[in-house]
Amino acid sequence: MSRALLQARIIAELKDLGRDCFTTSLELLKVTIPALIFTKILEELGLVTHIGNVLDPVMGLMGLPGELGLVWATAILTTPYSGIGVFAALAPSLQLSGAEMTILGSVMLIAHSLPVEVSITRKAGAPVLAISLIRLLGALGYGVILHQLCTIFSIWQEPAVMLFQVAVQEQTLLQWGVTQGRNICLIIVVIFFVLLAMRLLKALGFLALLERLLNPVLPVFGMSHRAAPVTVVGMILGIAYGGALIIKETTAGKMERREVFNSLALMSLSHGLVEDTLVMLAIGAKLGGILWGRLLFSLVVVFLLVRIIDMFSGKTATQTSSNN
Repeated sequence: MSRALLQARIIAELKDLGRDCFTTSLELLKVTIPALIFTKILEELGLVTHIGNVLDPVMGLMGLPGELGLVWATAILTTPYSGIGVFAALAPSLQLSGAEMTILGSVMLIAHSLPVEVSITRKAGAPVLAISLIRLLGALGYGVILHQLCTIFSIWQEPAVMLFQVAVQEQTLLQWGVTQGRNICLIIVVIFFVLLAMRLLKALGFLALLERLLNPVLPVFGMSHRAAPVTVVGMILGIAYGGALIIKETTAGKMERREVFNSLALMSLSHGLVEDTLVMLAIGAKLGGILWGRLLFSLVVVFLLVRIIDMFSGKTATQTSSNN
């Protein structure tokens, strides 16, 4: 390849990356800025504390302050980026450990963007209620387990190291606005480098390698080799990013209905393994909890879910045969 051709290709890739970053960041700003303003209004009115009190029992099960319930709720209804934006607004009043940030990051990664992503899984052939419960209960269950493990074994108890600016002192509205503007700019920078990392990993063959590694183990989780491409797309790129391919493949009739559900259940619990993981690392979460622990938890849950479904399906089939 000539030098001029290489330069042209690099420039084209950078332009495409810039457009991708701009589009992603624009969608982020549409949700994050109103969320930040809404959170500030709640804070000024003293309502954040009341919301925290309502959500405190649920968050308390995971060892988290009740105020973080607003962060998780924002992520559930919108995106993890918006949840991070709300967290940046609340962070000055909170002193969180690495364990707490890992738990918060994990539950946000499992249960987020439900209105969008559940609609995608519905179009792909999975029941809305079942997938929603798997994600919400799965996030809560993993959060509780992670909290107990971190407490018993004193894991990640040091203060969290976050890239985002958090000031403990009182701020005027102007100072608050400047701080949030800096945080948003930093989030956009993180998005850019995450998208860049995704392209590099794809070019280096890491994503293809992960697909080959998953192929032999998928049958254990109720899926055939036909489910490998769509499952890998969802797990690596995320349900929203891989949504078009997921719907295309699952509606083409190449996969059985059961393996469609099993595939969507697995990717619902564990998706965006590269991009989302990098984002949560930026706010102080630990890799062992948000990636390896989450992946192991997802595989165990789907393995048990497949066995339970098989058991009840077997009973149903037996009862049907007896009646006939």
